Amino acid sequence: MLTLPEMMLFVIAAALSVVFTWRGAARIVRQIGGGQGRPDWKAAIRRIPAVAARALTFQPVFRFRPIPSLFHALIGWGFLYFLLVNMVELAQGYFPGTRDLIEHLGLAGDLFRLFADISTTAVLAGIVAMEARRFILRPATLTARRETFLSPAARKGIKRDSAIVAVFIFVHISARLAGESMFLAGTGSGDPWQPVASTAARLWAGLAPQALVTGQHIAFWLSLGTILAFLPYFPYSKHIHMFFAPLNLWLKPQRRSIGELGRLDFDNPAVEQFGASRLADLGWEQVMDSYACIMCFRCQEVCPAYQTGKALSPAALEINKRYLLNHAGKSPLSQLRKDGAGGNIAPLPGAPLTESVIPEEAVWACTSCGACVDICPVGNEPMRDILDIRRSLVLMENAFPRQLETAFRGMERSLNPWGLPQAERMKWAEGLHVPTIAQNPRPDILWWVGCAPATDARAQKTAQAFAKILAAAGVDYAVLGRAEQCTGDSARRAGNEYLFNELANANVSLLNSVGPKRIVTTCPHCLHTLKNEYPAFGGNYEVIHHTRLINELVGAGKLQLEATPGDLRVTFHDPCYLGRHNRVFDEPRADLRAAGLVTVEMPRHAEKSFCCGAGGAQMWKEEEPGTENVNKARFAEAKAALQSAAGPSAGAGALAVGCPFCMTMLNDASKADGEAVKVMDVAEIVAKRLK
Repeated sequence: MLTLPEMMLFVIAAALSVVFTWRGAARIVRQIGGGQGRPDWKAAIRRIPAVAARALTFQPVFRFRPIPSLFHALIGWGFLYFLLVNMVELAQGYFPGTRDLIEHLGLAGDLFRLFADISTTAVLAGIVAMEARRFILRPATLTARRETFLSPAARKGIKRDSAIVAVFIFVHISARLAGESMFLAGTGSGDPWQPVASTAARLWAGLAPQALVTGQHIAFWLSLGTILAFLPYFPYSKHIHMFFAPLNLWLKPQRRSIGELGRLDFDNPAVEQFGASRLADLGWEQVMDSYACIMCFRCQEVCPAYQTGKALSPAALEINKRYLLNHAGKSPLSQLRKDGAGGNIAPLPGAPLTESVIPEEAVWACTSCGACVDICPVGNEPMRDILDIRRSLVLMENAFPRQLETAFRGMERSLNPWGLPQAERMKWAEGLHVPTIAQNPRPDILWWVGCAPATDARAQKTAQAFAKILAAAGVDYAVLGRAEQCTGDSARRAGNEYLFNELANANVSLLNSVGPKRIVTTCPHCLHTLKNEYPAFGGNYEVIHHTRLINELVGAGKLQLEATPGDLRVTFHDPCYLGRHNRVFDEPRADLRAAGLVTVEMPRHAEKSFCCGAGGAQMWKEEEPGTENVNKARFAEAKAALQSAAGPSAGAGALAVGCPFCMTMLNDASKADGEAVKVMDVAEIVAKRLK
């Protein structure tokens, strides 16, 4: 039990700690409130059970780096339990009967002591392992390359912050263990429910009773006193993620897909800024992302741009935001946003994002593959920041790679990025019976052909193969023909939101007049736009990928395939906008197996698939400087996977795709490699095996 002076001193120290902690927390709340929009509390309430389960199990963390994730979880689980342990320790300091009360709880009290002992061991083991990894093993995955723009304050601060927090955790937990072990040493007997503390009690054998009591007082102050000392620093530490990570998962706006973007209001004269130029232009959730960030660099490790030597690091983007926010009010760049009544609501730094957070070169290196969003254990969305910055660069500053002008001009004048005349939209179907909507006004399936299959010579082969499949299965379908135009995906990903807006409105008007029962498309980018982006424009449709329709036709017995015997191998490349963005993984592989092919998986597949390099409008511009081309890196992975699974008499195998953009990029890589591995769409493979 504490002495009276100690009790008074602890109350004073606690009050001061709370005041300074509150000031730091209030600053963060004001900054988040300074972002655009507000949370949807109704949707958030429905998420409570799912978010609680994810947070308590640390499930998102275990998707990557399993061993470090385990040690991270040990620290997290231990600290969650220590919330209860610390309250009991505090009660024991003020109320002498607390320990007796716990012992009289019977099994519940025994289990409390057991879990406290286990948690102590788990946290100490976890923190030692994690700090040994950071400061002794020092893997490159815990920082960004020197060539990547990471705030100098962050490069120094991350290590310093980790060291401070590690010392706090180690002192806090070990002091509690020391205090408990001294108490057990004073009783002269161990506690079978606290094996670790009982073992540690042997260290104090022979100490005088008064020395043990003094030691317990010192341990109390080291254990709970370090909490009071650390709390004011907590809002400035990266470990604020312990609070904001579950909050981020809970309050994040609902989206149909990780790639769904919000609609910009071009008709509102009060709107003066389109896209994000400064922190205040980002959504409140994008500001909160920086505080939820663990600084684990997982997003960077799966980013195709970073992994091929480009300037982009999604982790650096979030970390730079955090350090910029932490210095708000300390720099001449700081400015205050005003609320409607003229009051100050948030001190957000006014420096341009492309000067303070991410360079323009990195902005244009993003393929919008969504890997960073998918892998983030706390729900951060750095890709969304990048696309919002692109919007501002294009719409407000007319600053974008000039190679994009050709695609923009094509979409504006010819309604497709290739710039081919609309009159030639149906040339790919010559010699095939492909009914248009004028010939078949109420089909079961409306086939949205897409710009690539209608205009690109290689993608036309996919369209022709799919037409044969539909005919063989007797599907009642039609196409829009010359009335079809670009969905605007490339315009939106490139930041040209106004052009996308025009195309989307025209397409929704056309589709609503047709009233399709169901839409199928061979392009995942069209799939994503029609399914996930057009609802904001009044277009709500059931849209499926052609691999799913093929799977349905095979399952229904409408499509008979000749399953060729042998060991013909094929590996499937998951297109980003089919897999991560729209969660279609199984159907393409089932189609290939139904055709009698042996499927081989690449190391990075399904949710963790590596990009082909064409997304995010990269299809229409030169790749940013790096050490390797994204498409060549992906093709090399596919070739290696096929070779590793090859039999003694097997050929090179094939690389299957389900996207015309992926077809172009990987086919180019195949040609550069001598075409030893053929690149084919799933529809082409299936069409060749039709009975």
